[in-house]
Amino acid sequence: MSRTYPLLLLLMLLLPQQTDAQQQVLTPELLWKIGRVALDDVSPDGKYALYGVQRYDVQTNKSSRVLYLMEIQSGGFRAITDPDETSTDGEFHPDGKKVGFLRNGKLHEVKTTGHAMSGPISDLEINGFHYAPNGQSVLFTRDVKLDPNTTDRYPDLPLASGRISDGLFYRHWKSWHDYAYSNVFYVNYKDGSLVGAPVNIQREERFDSPLTPDGGMEQITWSPDSRWIVYTCRKQNGTAEARSTNSDLYAFEIASGKTLNFTELNMGYDRDPVFSPDGRYLLWTSLAKPGYEADRARLMMLDLTTQQTVELSAGWDFEVNHPVWSADSKTVYFLSSEDFTNQVYELRLADKKIRRITTGQHDITALKVAENELIVSRVSMTAPAEIFAVNPATGAMRQLTFVTDDPWKSLQKSKVERRTVKTFDGKSMNVWIVLPPDFDPKKKYPALVYCQGGPQSNLSQFFSYRWNLSLMAAQGYVVVAPCRRGMPGSGQAWNDAITGKWGDAMKDYLSATDALAREPFVDATRLGAVGASFGGYAVYWLAGNHQKRFKTFISHCGLFNLESFYGTTEEVWFPHHDFEGTYWQTPIPKMYQTDSPHRYVQNWDTPILVMHNELDFRVPFSEGMQAFQAAQLRGIPSRMLSFPDEGHWMSKPQNSLLWQREFFGWLERTLK
Repeated sequence: MSRTYPLLLLLMLLLPQQTDAQQQVLTPELLWKIGRVALDDVSPDGKYALYGVQRYDVQTNKSSRVLYLMEIQSGGFRAITDPDETSTDGEFHPDGKKVGFLRNGKLHEVKTTGHAMSGPISDLEINGFHYAPNGQSVLFTRDVKLDPNTTDRYPDLPLASGRISDGLFYRHWKSWHDYAYSNVFYVNYKDGSLVGAPVNIQREERFDSPLTPDGGMEQITWSPDSRWIVYTCRKQNGTAEARSTNSDLYAFEIASGKTLNFTELNMGYDRDPVFSPDGRYLLWTSLAKPGYEADRARLMMLDLTTQQTVELSAGWDFEVNHPVWSADSKTVYFLSSEDFTNQVYELRLADKKIRRITTGQHDITALKVAENELIVSRVSMTAPAEIFAVNPATGAMRQLTFVTDDPWKSLQKSKVERRTVKTFDGKSMNVWIVLPPDFDPKKKYPALVYCQGGPQSNLSQFFSYRWNLSLMAAQGYVVVAPCRRGMPGSGQAWNDAITGKWGDAMKDYLSATDALAREPFVDATRLGAVGASFGGYAVYWLAGNHQKRFKTFISHCGLFNLESFYGTTEEVWFPHHDFEGTYWQTPIPKMYQTDSPHRYVQNWDTPILVMHNELDFRVPFSEGMQAFQAAQLRGIPSRMLSFPDEGHWMSKPQNSLLWQREFFGWLERTLK
């Protein structure tokens, strides 16, 4: 017998295992094992990048986040914070020798050449911070209790649980008003310690900075000379705040204690201030239309030497997000979703021309400047976030982190294709098609129409840990994701087209569904529609108007009754703009009469899974309750999944896995 036989036998035994590993497909459990990468900062000298990796432990229902320091040119990296703790908001000290970060609500520091220092540098409880450019102060935000609670009003009733409200905005997204407001402070910093008494630059105003829930410390900044703090704030309370998007940029001068309003004349959102490195200019993004949270984000610039304000993006039909300056203060880089992918653009002050830098079927989700390169995070529908360096002249990218290679690199990947579909009124609509791994065009697959939320949010090359289109495709479904009207990516007119006409966007879904059903690889008898928020609204609307197109529906946190939604949501400016008024005015706006899903329940004839979160104050839980009750009373096969401890989004690992198992279990029973 040949002596090579044992080796051949060993290889034969190993080959099936390698093939199995290569054939592995994405599952909800694998999705929660992937490290989630986010770009935090770039060092003052542009040589190092700071990023965080968040990992979840499903068994304990907890997560940790570790900060990593990377040398950009070599790609060498190392962890600089405790692997068992959660460290967030990493920021380089101006001297580049230390990194500040938050842990358990307190400011910590670590030397870039050593290990984490022991304990926090201050006992102050804070929400976010920025070092002053001169290194002598730190600004931070902290909640300040300014309103009396029930016990303050009635000291003899210490166990009373009632809430007293004299105006709206008594709850927001998933939190009840807690009688406190996020104010901006600064405090002296010396030798790695915060010293002296903090100064509240808002003087205990009953206004929040930054704006929640989407706003962070990008809404607050120092001037390069450390003379000014500029912060974003909507200085309205109660019912007025619930109706308004009028935030402004307020500039506080450290020496005098005076506050100026830089954007008093604009009645829409003004936010995300960024000073040029030379201190001459202030950039920010601005929405012109009051009450319209999805208006085109314009790039505004104030020349601090002439006090003149100009719109740098005038004449450009797309939004500007996350602007950053070049080191020489001559160029602005920003992100935008032209053509339904988020890419990097540059604008040179000399000629005000906008040039696209990056291309490709991906999204850029964060942007920093480092020496002669740009540092970005990049995702796609088939790839989780990693950090890349971008050549600003050519757009060429080189990958810097490979955190998600395990297990992502060994998984079979879905394929994403772009199609153009004609809408009911003859317009061209971009549609993403996500095909299962090992797709065979000769086979017929069940298909899902994915309905995006927003409603005016872009459907680009996003990567989600819940609404993951690759995960859906990996379970054997063709996924169609229509970029229906109302979404950024095709100019402002397309984005504005659903105001007062949500039903037109629903017809777009039907156009995409009919086009999908004609594909030879789609089984037109096994179509489902799924979506959350506005996408959940779309599912409810389609359930009453689909005319036998679909075999199953799944709605998460969807709007069901536009009148009850207007009466219970907290950000009233949104329905007031999109519905074009109240349900009690005369005449009643058309949308309440023609576009509310509850008016079509008599047509429901298809199984539906209703999922809703009880702490969702944006689309209140009662919307899901109404839909499930209607389905049950109509005799429609239906199930309700609710979460008492989740808001508009899912945040806890085990809740999310339960959500995904019910999601795919429902599809398995009713569609597959």
